[in-house]
Amino acid sequence: MRVLLVEDERRLAALVKNGLANEGFAVDVAHDGPEGLWMAAENAYDAIVLDVMLPRLNGYAVCRRLRDGGDWTPIMMLTAKDGEYDEAEALDNGADDFLSKPFSYVVLLARLRALVRRGGRERPVALTVGDLVVDPAGMRCSRAGVDIALTPKEFAVLHGLARRPGEVVSKAELLRQAWDFAYEGDPSIVEVYISALRRKVDTPFGRSSLVTVRGAGYRLDGRR
Repeated sequence: MRVLLVEDERRLAALVKNGLANEGFAVDVAHDGPEGLWMAAENAYDAIVLDVMLPRLNGYAVCRRLRDGGDWTPIMMLTAKDGEYDEAEALDNGADDFLSKPFSYVVLLARLRALVRRGGRERPVALTVGDLVVDPAGMRCSRAGVDIALTPKEFAVLHGLARRPGEVVSKAELLRQAWDFAYEGDPSIVEVYISALRRKVDTPFGRSSLVTVRGAGYRLDGRR
């Protein structure tokens, strides 16, 4: 799952990013309002964590502009303020949830997962491809009713494919989905995770749903 974190406190942003990455999230970070607005417009995210007190354009304005533009990605707003009027303003501007600083990381993670579980206004909670079910909120996967244990990164790659069943997804697109915006490592890492997924998702069930399309990418085929 891919998350955009818009937070101007760089130390806090680094701590939150590292914590979410350890839970399997791919996290992009912006440090001011216009940068966050641009990144949200240029990339697809499962959720946005948005600070209120941002340089150049505050979080309320960022949220309002996203909603006015038809972007209904779930948004959690972070604020150092406290009080019912600030909470009401966050919700009135289109946020789905809010969390006051200082906050518990455990609570942030739980509420972020709840946001993803609810999804955007037209986004399904669980993705079903043939007899394969991918649940992004719970980070769970099953096939023919049998639970499959995946690492966070394996799940992220599978989720990237399950979002577009039957379509070819390029290696570059999977890197953007499962790794963060600034990843500069070897792109062939995707092949390693596809191989691992085949051993867990396909082979034990006699399936061949993870298809390599040479020169183009990979496809998740629910009919195979």
